[in-house]
This record gives sequence, structure tokens and C-alpha cells, in this order.
Amino acid sequence: MKLHELKPTEGSRKVRNRVGRGIGSGNGKTAGKGHKGQNARSGGGTRPGFEGGQTPLFQRLPKRGFTNINRKEYAIVNLDALNRFEDGTEVTPALLVESGVVSNEKAGIKILGKGSIEKKLTVKAHKFSTTAKEAIEAAGGTSEVI
Repeated sequence: MKLHELKPTEGSRKVRNRVGRGIGSGNGKTAGKGHKGQNARSGGGTRPGFEGGQTPLFQRLPKRGFTNINRKEYAIVNLDALNRFEDGTEVTPALLVESGVVSNEKAGIKILGKGSIEKKLTVKAHKFSTTAKEAIEAAGGTSEVI
């Protein structure tokens, strides 16, 4: 096989259907929309969830719960993720983002106590769980709320 003999696999390339371009195309005149009616009009059709005038399912179901618009979502970091840093490192939110432990700082960083920590670190974060705080201090490090 040579470069000039290369061809795409049969059926992998499909020609776009050009609608409303004459009778010979098979989709001329009404352009596949049939004769008149709602769906033949520009802007025609119904919105998602429309059930022909019957009360839609999303309106028939009861409303439940509450969404707090002021909710703060924290980026979660477990203790075992902190073992990648050297002894005596000051772990800050900026360092966690830079090293790829978290991709987005969100409303702040929260350190949780899953796993164990073997390094002596100074951890600066917005929140700590009780178990995480105890584990960091037991390893000889310090936890500082910012």
C-alpha cells in the first residue's frame, strides 16, 4: 500500500443531506417537512417535556426539598493525598492546585481524614475534619485554618 492508495473505510464518510435543493435531491420543495402544520413552520415544534396539552410529568409531580443558593462547595482532599509532599513542606491551596491534587479550589479546601499521613507537614486550608486535624498533629505537623 502506498500513500496515494489510501482511502477511508467504506461507509465511514457520509455526504451531508442538502435539504430544499431541488426535486432530484429527494428533499426538494417542502424540504422533508411535509405539507403545512406546526412542524412545517419556522420556529415550529414544541418545547421539551410538552405532552400535547396534558399537564406534563414535571408539573404533576410534587415539589420536594430546598436548594440553598448560598451553598459553599469545598474541594475535598484526603490525608493520603498529602503523602506526596516532602517533610516540612507548607501545603497551601495554591500548592494543591499546582501539583494537581485538586483541579479547582471552589469555595475553599477541606481536609478529610481518610487514609493516613506519614509526613510532618504544615497544612493551610479553609476547613479540617476533626480526625484529619488529629492525624496531622499526631504525625508532628500543624494544621492552620485560613
